[in-house]
Amino acid sequence: MAETGRIRVAKDKADLVKALTFSDGSTGPFQTFADVIVFAAALGAKHKKRVPLGEISKREPSPIRLEYFASVGNDVVIKLLGMTEVKEINILSIYEEEYETLRNQIFEEYANGGLEILQNELRGAVDYSERILLFLSYERTRADEEEEEFNLTKFLF
Repeated sequence: MAETGRIRVAKDKADLVKALTFSDGSTGPFQTFADVIVFAAALGAKHKKRVPLGEISKREPSPIRLEYFASVGNDVVIKLLGMTEVKEINILSIYEEEYETLRNQIFEEYANGGLEILQNELRGAVDYSERILLFLSYERTRADEEEEEFNLTKFLF
């Protein structure tokens, strides 16, 4: 179960999260661990990839306090993912610990799924920023092509 008040990272993804963060000697594209996790959760949700965490990273990155996500407005992503997954308004309750735990777990699992996708996409890359930009560009192009398939306006005269 998710730890109340904190967002956890799977131990097998901890090195990737650190590598994606701009810090001592690393030139990752993200400023904080929380930024990496939010991006990964959005990616996991887009691809409907929700993966249980397994063993939790106890060191760096250690579980991240929810207050940090709230201070930069990313708590909305946690709530939206919970709402779309459960499809029940009660999941947004700030008074029920069980709902907060469930929201966190859903968010963590989508982030873990997104990190798995990133792990595969970044395998062998030297510059993660460039590879992520290429990946996002490809995703956007693919989305435009999929949209084009269902666009019936080309049959109008």
